[in-house]
Amino acid sequence: MASISISMWRATRKAALTLALLWPAVAATAEPAQCKGTVYLTIDTGWMNHAEHIARTLNKHNVKATFFLANEKTYRGDHSLDASWADFWKARVAEGHVFGTHTWHHGYFRGDLGNGRTRYVLMNGTQQEFDQAALCSELDRVEDAFVRMTGKKLERLWRAPGGITTPLALKFAKSCGYNHVHWAKAGFLGDELPSETHPNSVLLKNALRDIRDGDILVMHLGIRSRKDAWAPAVFDPLLAGLKARGLCFSTLKAGA
Repeated sequence: MASISISMWRATRKAALTLALLWPAVAATAEPAQCKGTVYLTIDTGWMNHAEHIARTLNKHNVKATFFLANEKTYRGDHSLDASWADFWKARVAEGHVFGTHTWHHGYFRGDLGNGRTRYVLMNGTQQEFDQAALCSELDRVEDAFVRMTGKKLERLWRAPGGITTPLALKFAKSCGYNHVHWAKAGFLGDELPSETHPNSVLLKNALRDIRDGDILVMHLGIRSRKDAWAPAVFDPLLAGLKARGLCFSTLKAGA
């Protein structure tokens, strides 16, 4: 057997110890060797107070998401599709995420009317009646703002606020090329629920137990009303736990 010098032995031992120290971090972020299923993470705009934390966590786990964008008021006093958020959205485009429309005003559809229109109620209680052209304009306005900021067009996907649709709303949106995206029952991650009755530990446990192959997941870039913030406590272990189960993440595509 060839002899080894003391200096070579020390260098080899040091390299081995370094690898041993690094291994847990490498293992924690590695992709599953083989996907046992695929899930689809969707993220709605919301209050935006955890937007940067969520972006960092997505990058940490190399997860791509489908964002649904509305021009919502944010914790900074501006709106999520104002030019002041351009750098944030440009960075997400560069990372390879996918984007759809969540309506411009984040109003709620409250039923179809007998005059061939659908009722749309804004967050301040103002009611509007949308015909086909008005609904298409409401959806397209998001893309117009996003293209101005980032140069990126949206995927032809939309999500009604609250997931609440009407037959006419779906028909009108389809006429201008948008397919509606809901979410799986288990994929409702609960970040918008009151933390007093739905603590983070329970939401995480339920998600890791119940989410299955093919599920569409839904969360937000921050929820103003939740007292015990969801994203800082749950998002990182959620992604790690789902990947540990062999689930991989993919983005949504129109017509897929």
